[in-house]
Parts: sequence; structure tokens; C-alpha cells
Amino acid sequence: MARADGVLSPEIQETKRIDPAGATGSGPPGTTAPARRSAPPSGGLSWWARARRDKVLLLMALPGLALLLAFHYLPLLGNLIAFQEYLPFVPMGRSAWVGLDNFAVIFNGDPEFLNALKNTLLITLVQVIFVFPAPIALALLLNSLLSERIKRIVQSVLYLPHFLSWVIVIAIFQQVLGGSGMINNALRSQGIAAIDFLGNPDTFITLLTSQVIWKDTGWGTILFLAALTQIDTGLYEAARVDGASRLRQLWHITMPGIRGLIILLLILRLGDSLTVGFEQIILQQNLVGRPASEVLDTYVYNNGVLAGQWGVSAAVGLVKGLVAVVLVIGANKIAHVFGEAGVYRKS
Repeated sequence: MARADGVLSPEIQETKRIDPAGATGSGPPGTTAPARRSAPPSGGLSWWARARRDKVLLLMALPGLALLLAFHYLPLLGNLIAFQEYLPFVPMGRSAWVGLDNFAVIFNGDPEFLNALKNTLLITLVQVIFVFPAPIALALLLNSLLSERIKRIVQSVLYLPHFLSWVIVIAIFQQVLGGSGMINNALRSQGIAAIDFLGNPDTFITLLTSQVIWKDTGWGTILFLAALTQIDTGLYEAARVDGASRLRQLWHITMPGIRGLIILLLILRLGDSLTVGFEQIILQQNLVGRPASEVLDTYVYNNGVLAGQWGVSAAVGLVKGLVAVVLVIGANKIAHVFGEAGVYRKS
């Protein structure tokens, strides 16, 4: 019992010294609850135990893994024909081996190959300068809209061209810019000579770039808009209190907040730099001619599928893939130097 001076009696003090888990735990009052066993760390589990634990996730991943193996990894075995004089009606393993003879167009500087390489690099450079920043700029503009309803409507309209095939996109451009298109008909009605927008080799790269921007810029803003929502709004409030202008907020808060994503997408873009849109170009190649529109992908198609030089085309495609791998690894190393994670982190 408690005394009048507020000091507990020895019996009650002894009771208080008992582990309180007995009062709140599952055991009877006044008893000490058994110590809980900590779960073993996941790193201590065997491979089979982890597989049984995550079997549902593994089963869900099987269809995607099967597609990846069937359409990306198994076709890599076809690179053997780069070292053969391959004929389609002869089994792949029985074609005559020619070593590195198919790579002569690369090592000896075949003019047609060099022209395709030059066009590919030029288109890549133009698209990195103009196409890659376009989704970033559009995402920043959309993010500045105050009305969420207007923002959603604008996003929906801008996403639509991405779901159109290149056949439809080029047909739309022909209806607008073609010789009998809307613009040229308007020019003729005013007594002005028609302009050859689609068949001019000098402006072909500009045409390709404008088509890519119109089709894919809206879709490319999705990742950047998601990254912008992760930036702490308190940073902007503090910057406004300090008197920072919108431009300074953009430079010192917004851009650093999405810098990691920009570097990641740029690395992936470099890995895909030698692939500049086969379908888009092949559909318009007859209008401008092969000298102005031939790129590495169309070179492989025209010389392999159409001309029957399967080994040469496979050799060019193999070298293109190896260069892409080197570009991705090199760009990722540079990202690590600047403190970014890149595509994968350093071990």
C-alpha cells in the first residue's frame, strides 16, 4: 500500500520492478513475456527458400521473361551469319565460313556504308539537340499550369500522337505538306509556286525531326512530370521567401531535382543512337532518294533483305550493336564520375 508521504511500499515497488510486458503482453499479469524471435535476414535465406517465398512474383514475371528470351536473346544466335556466306535456303550451320570478309565494307570504307553512317550520325546529333530536350521543356511548361483540369486536358491531347503508327503519321504529313497537300493548295490559290516539303533532300533531316517531336514529345513528358511531383514544394516556398525568381527556382531547384532522370534517359538514348527510326525513314525513302535518307538500319534492310547480302548486313548490324553497348557503358561510367547512379550503380 502507498504511504501518506507518497512513497510506495516495498511490496508495490517490487511489483513495479517486474517486466511490464506481463501487463500488456499475452501472458498473465506479473509475468515476464517471452522474448520475440527476430526474423532471419533475407540475405541468410537460400536461393530455393527465396524462390519459394517469392513464387507468385516469379510466376508473374515468366511471360515477360519468355518474350525477352524469344525475341531478344535467342535471335542473337543469328549473328553467326556475319561470319558466313549465308544463303536462306541452306541451314545456318552449313553455310560456308568466310571469317571477317563480311566486315570489309566497314574496314575498307565502302562509300555506301560511309554515307549511311554519316546520315545516321547527323540525324542522331540533330535529334539529341532538338528532340531530347523537347519533353523536358514541355513537362516544365505543363507543370507551371495552375489548373489541374486544364493540365489533364492538355496532357491527353499531347499523348494522342504517340499511339498513331508511323504509317498514319506520315500520311498526315503528306496530306498537310505534300504536293497536293493543304499548304501547297493554299499557296497555289494565292498564285504562289508550290514548295516541295517532303521530297527535298536538303530538308529531309528537318522533316524527320519535326515528325518525331510531334509524335513522341507528349508521351516523353510522363516520366519528367512524375519526377517533378517528387520535388519538395517547401523548397520553392523557401526560395520565394528568399526572393528567388522563377528562373532561379527552375535552375537551382527544378533542374537538380530531375537531373538524375535526365542523365539516365540520355544514357539510354546514346545506346539507341545508331537506331534513328527505320520505319519512319523507309516509308519516305522513295521521295528523297537513298543518298539523302540511307541510314544504318535501312542499309541493312536494302542490302540484306532486298539485295541478298545477308552476311554483310549481319556484320553491319553486329558492329552497330557492339558500338551501342560501348556507348552505354562509357556514358554510365561518366555518370558515376559526376555522382549519378546512371543505368546501374557501381558495385
